[in-house]
Amino acid sequence: MKSTVEQLSPTRVKINVEVPFDELKPNFDRAYRKLAQQVRIPGFRPGKAPARILESRLGRGVVLDEVVNEAIPAKYSEAVTAEEVRPLGRPEIEVTEIKDGEQLAFTAEVDVRPVFDLPDASAFAVTVDDVAVTDEEVVEQLDALRARFGTLTGVDRPAGKDDFVVVDLSATVDGKDIEEAATTGLSYQIGSGGLIDGIDEALTGLSADESTTFTTTLVAGEHANSEAAVTAKVTAVKERELPEADDEFAQLASEFDTLDELRDDLKDRLGKAKRMQQAAQARDKVLEALLDATEVPLPGSVLEAELEVRTHDAIHAFDHDEARFAEWLTEQGQTREEFDAEAKKDAERSVKTQLVLDAVADAEEVSVSDMELTQQIVSQAQRFGIAPEEFLQRTQQAGQLGAVYADVRRGKALAGVVRQATVTDEAGTEVDLSEFLGGDDIPEIEDVEDSQVVEDSEVVEAEDATDAEAVDAPEATDEAGSESTEPESAPAKA
Repeated sequence: MKSTVEQLSPTRVKINVEVPFDELKPNFDRAYRKLAQQVRIPGFRPGKAPARILESRLGRGVVLDEVVNEAIPAKYSEAVTAEEVRPLGRPEIEVTEIKDGEQLAFTAEVDVRPVFDLPDASAFAVTVDDVAVTDEEVVEQLDALRARFGTLTGVDRPAGKDDFVVVDLSATVDGKDIEEAATTGLSYQIGSGGLIDGIDEALTGLSADESTTFTTTLVAGEHANSEAAVTAKVTAVKERELPEADDEFAQLASEFDTLDELRDDLKDRLGKAKRMQQAAQARDKVLEALLDATEVPLPGSVLEAELEVRTHDAIHAFDHDEARFAEWLTEQGQTREEFDAEAKKDAERSVKTQLVLDAVADAEEVSVSDMELTQQIVSQAQRFGIAPEEFLQRTQQAGQLGAVYADVRRGKALAGVVRQATVTDEAGTEVDLSEFLGGDDIPEIEDVEDSQVVEDSEVVEAEDATDAEAVDAPEATDEAGSESTEPESAPAKA
């Protein structure tokens, strides 16, 4: 076999392949066996008809089609390996010559990983927030803990912020009752904001046995994104009484004997949480610096796939009803053109992030152990509220284990860049992030996890994306995340 590569652009190549017919003998043998099983020929048992009889009955062209369609994926893969091409996605195959008995020739155009220079990470300097914990923050945490042990007592007065109400709800859309939006005896805390828009304002000031009607937009169900008239009737108003903050409460709510010990523990926990936020902030700022300092040509098909995923996900929430989506955009004060421009900008950043972090991982020879892959699977399973075994099964069935591998690898690559950068707080003191970077670990990168377009050197078609960016994602990598070079099919054009 002979192959050559033409560089069409920094992100796309054409591979020219010529295959002598003598290399196709195994393909012909398999083609005859397959066709013999599919065709009944009088006088021969299934699968036993000789090649000349098959060709006489079916025609030489049928045999050649079978051979070509089987041979092209394997020969394409062989050429990719021989020419050290790093493809992104499926190739566009065109058969340019079938000279029976002599040679098969075809071309394959495919996007490839661009080659670009990486900046010196040690030159990056970013500033993050301080991590000082105030007394007010400790009191806020203590009050939140006390609230968990509080008791609700009925009161005979109008409801106010933080009060609990028992409420009956019903809703109509265009005058028609919405059964799935109706409920009775619902306990709700005013100000928690976890129900529907406008409910807090509507309930404030109502006493028991009083009701009100307000307009809101439904966010779920058959009438999602529809304007509804919601009637709320308060049947009881309750206030929460908090236990005294003393040693007795500390013993009730924790493993500590005194309130001072509990306060110290809350302060330590707040400090750790702030340090984690500080590490995440450092990660984001270093990533931004890395992207700003790197020029990357973006592969067209990858960018189009990422943009398609984002647009699909946005319209999917409206059951792919373009009119409802346009109406929602208007309510948000945004035009479709503005949405498309923003989606394109986000897609470009997402794809660039993936490519840059993959390049860093390649340059630093970053690998992922079985333990690290397992930890990521467990973490993602917890994120979706399912068992790790179920998450792994779903991931394998969707062909997405390579994407999980790529996420871990990119996270480790970014951790390495953060480790080289200079990170200081607002006071100018250098921040020690070893607690989060010592094991090549760092808070997960949403931009890497939510997109599913570039796996580990492969374009994939996302079924969903996370909110979204995953480099936070969109499929054809193997379970180790290595590059897949064999097309799923050979869409040959004669």
